[in-house]
Amino acid sequence: MAYLSQYIMPLVRITLSDSYQKETIDFVSSSIHEALIEAFFIPKDDYFHIIESLSEKHLKYPNEYLNIKHSSKIVYIQVFAAKGRTIQQKECLYKKITDGIKSRAEIPSNEIIILLIEIEGKENWSFGNGIIQNFKHI
Repeated sequence: MAYLSQYIMPLVRITLSDSYQKETIDFVSSSIHEALIEAFFIPKDDYFHIIESLSEKHLKYPNEYLNIKHSSKIVYIQVFAAKGRTIQQKECLYKKITDGIKSRAEIPSNEIIILLIEIEGKENWSFGNGIIQNFKHI
C-alpha cells in the first residue's frame, strides 16, 4: 500500500477568518503545498486546495485548549491523503506547515490546527470521469 501514497493526491481544506487578506491566504496555501512536496514527496503540480473564508461568527474554538491559546486568527487545515506515510513524515509535515505559515503569513503557531485524514485503498479515490483511479500506468 505504501506505493499508493506517493501517487494519490492530497486534498487540502483550509478554513480561516474572512478578515485575512488574499495575500495571507495565498501564503497559507503555498506554505502547505511546499510542506507537502518536502515531507510527503508529492509532485509540484499536485495542488488541490479548498479555501473557505468564513466570518468570525462561523468559526468556533475555545480560548484555550491543552494549554494552547486560540483567537480569531485560528486556521484549520485538513489534509486528506493516502495512508502510508511514516510518523516521521507526518511530524515533518506538521512542522513545515507551521513554520512556513508562521514565517510567511505571520500567523502564530498556536493558531494553526492541522488534521491529517488518511484514506486507505485506491477504490476510495476518483480523479474525475466518475472512475476509480488506475495506478498501473504510473
